[in-house]
Amino acid sequence: MIRKFFRKKASGKGKLDTFLEKYNLPRAYFNINRRMITRGVFVGLFWGFIPMPMQMLAVIAVTPLFRFNVPIAIAMVWLSNPFTMPPMYYMEYLTGNFILGREGIENIELTLDWFSNNIDAIFVPLYVGTAFYSIVVSSLVYVLLNWLWIRSVKEEQCEKEEMRKKKILKEKKREKKSSKKDN
Repeated sequence: MIRKFFRKKASGKGKLDTFLEKYNLPRAYFNINRRMITRGVFVGLFWGFIPMPMQMLAVIAVTPLFRFNVPIAIAMVWLSNPFTMPPMYYMEYLTGNFILGREGIENIELTLDWFSNNIDAIFVPLYVGTAFYSIVVSSLVYVLLNWLWIRSVKEEQCEKEEMRKKKILKEKKREKKSSKKDN
């Protein structure tokens, strides 16, 4: 279950606590609960879809404004890496053209000279598509992850309740057997 994956181990003072004390970092940005994880995924995906340098610094910059799990957010930013960026940004460009009702550029070359000559035709559709994916897709993933987490907690509670009922039934059976033996 999703919650069990992120569950914190209840041991004494761990490596994380030592690290946080050493660098005087607030523990809130490393909390593992539904709100912090889902917000971290949202923030990381939001910045990860935006074509810009140093996306991780953008995550750190919004840290004081929102409370979220920073390591999760930084990990989500890395979904846009040098291997996934070209198809992601091309998809965003095509989506932006679709939203704006434009035809896209047909003869695309992967050269710096070509990009510098066509930046005005690429820029607006790219960032319209980027806004769509940053807002809509990040929000959908946030809602889905929240739903999965809540569902996981409810399933876990049902399992515990079922185990408790089985335990009570076993105890009642033992009591019946022991009362029959006594008679």
